[in-house]
Amino acid sequence: MAGRFVRASKYRHVFGKSTRKESCYDNLHITRNAWDTNLVKANPEYLSVNWEASGGGAFAVIPVNEKGRLPEQIPLFRGHTGPVLDTDWSPFNDRVIASGSDDGKVFIWQVPQGFSLYSDAEEPADVAPVSKLTGHSRKVGQVLFNPAAENVLASASGDYTIKLWDIGSGKANLTLRHGDIVQSLSWSANGSLLVTTSRDKKLRIWDVRQERPAHEGPGHTGAKNSRVVWMGEHNRVATTGFSKMSDRQMALWDVGSAAEPIGGFAVLDSISGVCMPFWDDGTQCLYLAGKGDGNIRYFEYQNDKFEFLSEYKSGDPQRGVAFVPRRGINVHENEVMRAYKTVNDAYIEPISFTVPRRAEVFQSDIFPPATGLKPAVSAAEWFSGKDGIPAKIDLESVYDGNAPVEVASDYKPPTAAPAPVPVKATAPVKKEPEPTPTARAPPPTISEQKGSIAAMANKFQDDGVEDDGDDASSFEEIQQPVQKSIPAAARAEPKAASLAKASPTKTEAPRPAPVSSTPRAVQSPVASPTPAPAASSSGGVESSLQEIKSLLEAQTKTITTQSEKIGRLTQEVDTLKMRVGSGTRDQSERIRQLELELEAARS
Repeated sequence: MAGRFVRASKYRHVFGKSTRKESCYDNLHITRNAWDTNLVKANPEYLSVNWEASGGGAFAVIPVNEKGRLPEQIPLFRGHTGPVLDTDWSPFNDRVIASGSDDGKVFIWQVPQGFSLYSDAEEPADVAPVSKLTGHSRKVGQVLFNPAAENVLASASGDYTIKLWDIGSGKANLTLRHGDIVQSLSWSANGSLLVTTSRDKKLRIWDVRQERPAHEGPGHTGAKNSRVVWMGEHNRVATTGFSKMSDRQMALWDVGSAAEPIGGFAVLDSISGVCMPFWDDGTQCLYLAGKGDGNIRYFEYQNDKFEFLSEYKSGDPQRGVAFVPRRGINVHENEVMRAYKTVNDAYIEPISFTVPRRAEVFQSDIFPPATGLKPAVSAAEWFSGKDGIPAKIDLESVYDGNAPVEVASDYKPPTAAPAPVPVKATAPVKKEPEPTPTARAPPPTISEQKGSIAAMANKFQDDGVEDDGDDASSFEEIQQPVQKSIPAAARAEPKAASLAKASPTKTEAPRPAPVSSTPRAVQSPVASPTPAPAASSSGGVESSLQEIKSLLEAQTKTITTQSEKIGRLTQEVDTLKMRVGSGTRDQSERIRQLELELEAARS
């Protein structure tokens, strides 16, 4: 019974699968800086890791195919004079990365062609930045590329501002001023809006090109950091934070009104680590990874609610987690998402989230198109006020091993196209079994009424023997035994055969056979053969009609006498039921007599 109420979902059985140690990225020196960032960022080709380095800040770039234990010395991306606090990969170029540092600067880097951690040199050469963006007066804690416009970068600083850079020209064209330190930020799908949380416990939706918040409201009330993520192309954002009692919470917000969350704040648990949210626009799932614990919860967004799917549990705590873009997942393994988590600040472990299916073909229902590498607008167009959603790629082309095929941003897989085909095929089928004469039932005949009376008497016999209750009204259900018309017609066939022998012509003999069941149908076979020889057959037909009339009269008399007799029996049974308490023995004897009379009536 409980199975009827299980919510239908393609991703209800998604499970997280860890990786063997030899397939992880080992021998790392992850930074021990306490600044609240994810420490790791990923794209389909590279991982970036905030590095524990002396002599200024640095971070490492690891090709995803170079797994196992890394060399003791690897080429680092050096240039900052303070620890690197955050990095972010460009959504349209897998070799371009931005970094923010404690020194208040933002650097843009490009991964060299054919970059590898393994080289024959005794000391690998470090990589230098390609451009430097200066303008913040304090440390830069977060950097985030615009998901729709090319070369547009947002950087949040301890000077209570967010600057929007055109990294091609190196200028910050827009500045968003806050009242406190920004804790997290996230872009809308078309890059026109930005949502932020800050230490003043407020949630702000920014119209960035107007440099002012479109909506502002109270967020999580706890003293610890809160995070926010924009839910793709939905007009919703999700936040994680803490209550005043230090319970971890999550909330869903309407972008048009940031006054209070939809459905209130949902309590997750009482663990003290910050919860990092990640949104997957393809599966409509929200992943929550907690700092300091090894669990990753995932929820499916449906009807303005987060439906809990499952939880990946691990005994190894994580400080940083990164999720790869959907164009980098393994569609051959039915992998819908992949994450990279840091373990003990020593190695990074991939976690694959998979839909368990056995099919050997592309599963289009769980792999909708993914955002590709082509931006919707350029930086100059975006700063001038133009918006757009980037084009998407069909993952089936990647599954076949071909180059990614680009589709429109609002493309939906053609799941409903085959539906009209069976409708057209079934339409002519309904016209063939249309002949109505076979489905038209004749009115109840005398023989059918006789069969119904016998069935009624049989029912009366059962009620009289077994029941002493109020079943006297059972005789009103005369229409139920009408379905015995076929046996009645079968019993009437011998009589029709005897009538056929009496007719002088052989050609007219089979026509009166169906006539025996209904007198009204006799006229149709007589009138139908217009060119028949009428002189020889008319006398036989008249004699047959006379015999049928006499037979009907005899049956009518028999039925009237039987109905009168059954009426008397009914009255006697009613009187016996009224005298139940007076004479049980007399009653049983009388009922026995009635049974014998009914048997005689039936015969």
